[in-house]
Amino acid sequence: MELETFLHHLHFDTEKIVPPDWQVDWEDAPLPYKLYRGLPEIPLTADIPLVLNRREANLKPSLTELGHFLWYVYGLTQYSQFAKEKDEGFTQSLRRFVPSGGALYPNELYVYIKLEDTPTGIYHYDVAHHRLILVREGNYDSYLSRSLGNSYSITDCFCTVFVSTIFWKNFYKYNNFSYRLQGLDAGVLMGQSLEVANQMGFSSKVCYQFLDRSINHLLGLSEQDESVYAVIPLSINPSIHGIDNDQDREEIVSAAELCREVPLIKHVSYNRSKRIVDYPMLRKLNEASMFETTQSFVKIKKNNRVKFPLGTEMILLPVIENFSYDFATICSKRYSPDSDFIMGKVSQTNLATLLKETCSFSYQNDLDDTHGNVEARVSLYGSFYNVEGVPSGAYSYDNSAHALRRITKGDYRQFLQLGLVMPNVNLYQVPLCMHVVGEKNHLINRLGMRGYRIQQMEAGILVQRLLLVSGALGMGGHPLLGFDVNQCDQLYEIDSKGKTSLIQIPVGPYRPRAWLKGSLLS
Repeated sequence: MELETFLHHLHFDTEKIVPPDWQVDWEDAPLPYKLYRGLPEIPLTADIPLVLNRREANLKPSLTELGHFLWYVYGLTQYSQFAKEKDEGFTQSLRRFVPSGGALYPNELYVYIKLEDTPTGIYHYDVAHHRLILVREGNYDSYLSRSLGNSYSITDCFCTVFVSTIFWKNFYKYNNFSYRLQGLDAGVLMGQSLEVANQMGFSSKVCYQFLDRSINHLLGLSEQDESVYAVIPLSINPSIHGIDNDQDREEIVSAAELCREVPLIKHVSYNRSKRIVDYPMLRKLNEASMFETTQSFVKIKKNNRVKFPLGTEMILLPVIENFSYDFATICSKRYSPDSDFIMGKVSQTNLATLLKETCSFSYQNDLDDTHGNVEARVSLYGSFYNVEGVPSGAYSYDNSAHALRRITKGDYRQFLQLGLVMPNVNLYQVPLCMHVVGEKNHLINRLGMRGYRIQQMEAGILVQRLLLVSGALGMGGHPLLGFDVNQCDQLYEIDSKGKTSLIQIPVGPYRPRAWLKGSLLS
């Protein structure tokens, strides 16, 4: 199957990419985290603060601070157990602050750290034991800077975070559909990383464009099994500055040249599965998405927004000022309701806060080389019911005007409910059914096959922001991919405008579930 055809089916016709006889081997499931064997270990403090306070400026970062950062981003936070059907015992899962499809957490975190109290080098964050595992010692500032196209000064960064994807961790359950999940899961994790960095007073930058093979080589990853999707440098400076030397930026660097500079490393790791099924399409897509030289790096101009016909009804929303929330508390209370949604009236102020705080989020990245607004490439649409001052109907949110633009009137709860592949959420009880919308060609015309995963990651960043703000407003959100994309595109009248719905997030009040759960807070 051609790769572009595969991506089309992955988004619009998913039954064509998963074998009809596919059966999940639950007994041979991989662990939700990676374990290395026989490597040096550095324990991180288990004394995690219950409130994240902004650090004092100019203080040198420490290993303790880094441990807090990693735990709030991706640490184990909750143990849950529930009964299987027909008296088949119990199943359990280890949860984190970020959501993940099936709670499988296909991503891993690595860090390149330069701290006074720790040997400089590349480490893996061992989630299971909340510790760092040294995979390669040494200073690799120059190597890493060139792998990123000499776009910024790595010397000024005390830590660089690598977000990788282990393909088997959710392929074992979702087969080829896992490729869509992996980008979104990575984006949600990146969104959490950006917010934790902001809460702690670190500046950050997301690098989507890098020399994949040189980065994977540095981390000692087998790209057939695991590959880095994003790189996020952290600094205590107000922003991460670019390199002033134009000659350095214009130098064409190749991954092959860089890989020859450092020796190959192969470490032993464990994932529990004994029978790993091949995933050729994922490998082909990963290969096609790689950048071999820095000549492939591009800057993307801001897209033209969807143009609405003259006379489109617009509802101006209340101006929101000084919105704040207790980040640590919201993380610990975050919950994805399904059958627990309850219908409640949403005030126009809360809707305005939700939309403004979600879409006004900006972050440094290497696509537009600015503190780009995430809404430049993905935006929010929604089907609303029982919202104060907003007639039921389908709307798009115009962030520049802080207004809703009505597409069509009506109660579309039944319409959306019938579009669910697995009706595990009662949309009749949901006042806000949000959709993240992006380009139908998934940025492929500008970034090649890499554009698809970048779009999914940016959608994931927006989703995580939406979930955090929802929680701060006392509501829950449940990200869904099992919905009829074509149906939603027709509802929003975007199918003919080169846009498509990327993910669906029902948002609203919910009742507390009666269950037994244990927190893993220290």
